[in-house]
Amino acid sequence: METKTDIRKKVFRLRKEAPEEQILRNSHEICRRVISLAEFDRARWIYLYIDCRNEVMTGEILREALARGKQVAAPKVEGKEMIFFRIDGEEDLEPGYFGIREPKQGLSAADGSNGLMIMPGVAFDRSRGRVGYGGGFYDRYLAAHPDLFTAAVAFEFQLFDQVPREETDILPRCLITEKQIYR
Repeated sequence: METKTDIRKKVFRLRKEAPEEQILRNSHEICRRVISLAEFDRARWIYLYIDCRNEVMTGEILREALARGKQVAAPKVEGKEMIFFRIDGEEDLEPGYFGIREPKQGLSAADGSNGLMIMPGVAFDRSRGRVGYGGGFYDRYLAAHPDLFTAAVAFEFQLFDQVPREETDILPRCLITEKQIYR
């Protein structure tokens, strides 16, 4: 099995090389699948990562959640912790940790309950094993908020036969690609 470091290098290269039109088309299909989830309908809160560097684009989910009257929270890294803050749109975001857009100062923190967490990852396997970016932010947040329904999103080229797992890894309840929903 490849190491997490090797997997990250491979996927970062693939994402960098992916044509913009492919990223847009496949992101739209993934967002459509997320929005069709029963868990999306039921959720009062949508905890949503803000995409960067050819990740699955999440703006469509943000707009649909707000249009349906849902509360949306986006992550902000503070030290070793990740905190989610309520946002009312992309205008509430500014460049932050590693240049990733995050909530501006002065917004209200979300309590981490009654919601659907849309999470990113570098790579996955079909049993929902996940290789993140290496900071453990999502694993720590989800360990403290176990009632959130977790859905990871990824492009099919981010899937591997098997990815390394650690005891502290928290697997998403479902994984959504442009072709399929894995549960």
